[in-house]
Amino acid sequence: MSPVRDDFRRSQVAIGALFLVLGFQYATWVSRVPALKARLDLGEAQIGLLLMTCGIGAAVSFPLVTVLMRRLGSRLLSVLSALVLGGVLLALSVVPNYPVTLLVLFLDGAAVGCLNVAMNAQGAALEARYERTTMSRLHATFSAGSLLAALLASGVTSATGTLAVHFGLAAALLAVLVVAARPGLLADGPAEAAAEPEEKKRRRGFVLPSAVTLWMGLAMVFGTVTEGAMNDWSALYLKDYAHAGAGLAPMGIAVVSVMMVCARIFADGWRTRFGDGRIVRTGSLLAGLGLALALAVGGVVPTLLGFACVGLGVAAVTPCVYVAAARQGPDALSLVAAMGTTGLLAGPAVIGFIAGATSLLWGMVAVAASAAVVSLCATRIHWPAQQPAAAPADPRLAPDAA
Repeated sequence: MSPVRDDFRRSQVAIGALFLVLGFQYATWVSRVPALKARLDLGEAQIGLLLMTCGIGAAVSFPLVTVLMRRLGSRLLSVLSALVLGGVLLALSVVPNYPVTLLVLFLDGAAVGCLNVAMNAQGAALEARYERTTMSRLHATFSAGSLLAALLASGVTSATGTLAVHFGLAAALLAVLVVAARPGLLADGPAEAAAEPEEKKRRRGFVLPSAVTLWMGLAMVFGTVTEGAMNDWSALYLKDYAHAGAGLAPMGIAVVSVMMVCARIFADGWRTRFGDGRIVRTGSLLAGLGLALALAVGGVVPTLLGFACVGLGVAAVTPCVYVAAARQGPDALSLVAAMGTTGLLAGPAVIGFIAGATSLLWGMVAVAASAAVVSLCATRIHWPAQQPAAAPADPRLAPDAA
């Protein structure tokens, strides 16, 4: 194996570990919300506020992330924020009351916002440095982290219901992953400062985002609205409108998730062949039209096929938009990530308001429309004309670099 491929693979695995950490940490504490509810004697509204507080922390972290990215660089920021997420798990295992829990989850959201920007900046830098597409595969490891967290939660809770044991073990695993990943992360602080235009170096204050950055942010908002709404409302739609049985209702989430993971594994090759712009435009249009057709036809099988179109179509949207935003600089990446978090936070609630005012059918129509809006936004983004070669699953199978 050539030294170049060795270095690429090492950094790819290290950055992938960051994505896995984020998915693992989030799914770990969310899986124990019932235990937190029982221990703190919380009501449904209080649980809803807990979940919203985490999202608010991530959404409002944009100014902080921008400053930290400039001062620390994505490598150090990703390590520190990942360690904070492990500390959040330890804190959640001993929180004495509801107000402290709200504070801890607000901190969790801010750390999520920091890690989200930093790890995507690392992924974009990896693609640029080695001229290989890999961002979609990195995003697939986020889903893998969520799956691993679910398996760990199931195993630990079958042995003991103690939060301290579960969260302590999870925090230790996160720490090991972060420490092991750190040497393979890309050093970017001084290099980014040197490459930054002189005009930007002189203007450290607030700078209005460009039109292209705003279009990227809108694409991210509507893309995450589509993702979040499918996760929150697909089971209820299958049960109440497609008349699926109790055993089939959860299959909506499963179909969307499996299609997204599979698509992200192969999406880097598609990006190389067709380009990011075409992938985002075509994929989001497929998601919107596929879901709209399924809603018009009705029935369990057409609905599941429509959900599969959504998972397949939106899988590469966030990886491609993150790469495009990273090319505009850390400020653009931070803003786009914050807008994406806002969409993920507000999307399911907005669909709920639409469903409450009309019906869930029209709420799902709004989800299909959101996917179509992503395709429209993608036409306004300046995508690169050609993508670098896709990173092979096993770099030993690739030819030596010239």
